[in-house]
Amino acid sequence: MRVAVPVFPGSNCDHDALYACEKVMGWDTSAVWHQETRLPANTDLVFIPGGFTYGDYLRCGAIAALSPIMADIKRHAENGGLVIGVCNGFQILCEAKVLPGALLRNESLRFIDRKVHLRVEQSLSPFTNAMKAGQVMEVPIAHAEGNYILDASELLDLEARGGVLFRYSSPAGDIGEAQTPNGAMNGIAGIVNVRGNVLGMMPHPERAVEPEMGGIDGLGIFNSLTQTFAKVLGAVSD
Repeated sequence: MRVAVPVFPGSNCDHDALYACEKVMGWDTSAVWHQETRLPANTDLVFIPGGFTYGDYLRCGAIAALSPIMADIKRHAENGGLVIGVCNGFQILCEAKVLPGALLRNESLRFIDRKVHLRVEQSLSPFTNAMKAGQVMEVPIAHAEGNYILDASELLDLEARGGVLFRYSSPAGDIGEAQTPNGAMNGIAGIVNVRGNVLGMMPHPERAVEPEMGGIDGLGIFNSLTQTFAKVLGAVSD
């Protein structure tokens, strides 16, 4: 798999993404400066990392969403290419209107940095096909603006089409306000677009891919992407 990791002024999780994709998974991975206008040739996956792009001025991700590289990332997504945006990457995808909704300040008005539990809502996605629906994973969060909201009608549509991939939960998989650290609607931690090829999530799976990191539950997403890519290669060879 060939992976591009766009880097913006203020990105600080790009090295985490590069390490997980290249060192742990063995994928062909390249950092791409935000001023570039084209992704590397034959890019399969774009991994938009977390951080504080442009110091989170105006709104989180709002300025980064206007960066030159974003036009080609949108083209990549529109053509069916895989995209994952984590934390600030999720905020950027929402600001760029690639994903619906917005990320507001946490209900506590405090920065939250700890591990959380997520329940996998469906396993048919390119990002979850190596996991089971109802499975609970433990991964870190580190954000001040993770309170996901959207209009009531859009929320109904998102839920009806199975667009929610991950919800904050208890270790047993229970969902509710007590399990949602930031106030996000319906405990939403990660969503996909209508086509299903773009994932935005606040938790950091790339920070849970080795025992030395304190856990390997994030590998479920990376293994799912490997499985998805293997299927694509198989279809091409057939």
